[in-house]
Amino acid sequence: MSVVVIANGSQVVLPRQETTTTTAASTKSEPNPILPVPKEMAWGLGSFLVLVLLMRVWLYPALKKGMDARYAKIREDTDVAESTREAAAADEARYEAAIAQARSEANALIDAARREVEADRSAKMATANARISERRAEAAAETDASKQAAMGQVQQVVVEVASSAAERILGRPVDRETVAPLVTEVVHAGAGS
Repeated sequence: MSVVVIANGSQVVLPRQETTTTTAASTKSEPNPILPVPKEMAWGLGSFLVLVLLMRVWLYPALKKGMDARYAKIREDTDVAESTREAAAADEARYEAAIAQARSEANALIDAARREVEADRSAKMATANARISERRAEAAAETDASKQAAMGQVQQVVVEVASSAAERILGRPVDRETVAPLVTEVVHAGAGS
């Protein structure tokens, strides 16, 4: 008899069955569970060959065509991006050249304006200096004329004073015509120093 213990802790007793074996059954070996049966091997080989044939004829060309299309699309996108980059670089170079040209034109205009303003300023300065020189010359002439007139008056007064002094000192009348050249000489000698 066999005793079997159940999970709840109770024991069940089962009767033992007798096995009857024949000599023919004992000579036959049991199949190996790891080694496939030849029929299974044939089916596996057939399925593999069908799969290889499907892959070679139908799936691989479609896969290759898709990969080639994808590669061509990537290549085309790369070429478009490169040409766009080159166009952008050319546009940037044209833009920089246009800015440089505009700057040089602006600098040329500024220089021309500076030269024009400088020429105008120089002309006005020359005109102003000429007027100033004219006025100075006029003022110098007026000053000289005033000086000469004053000197003439001073000389007459000095001649009068010198003649009067000489008459008082000498006690006789002195000729004013004789004293005038001496006074003129003395006045000019004093004005020159």
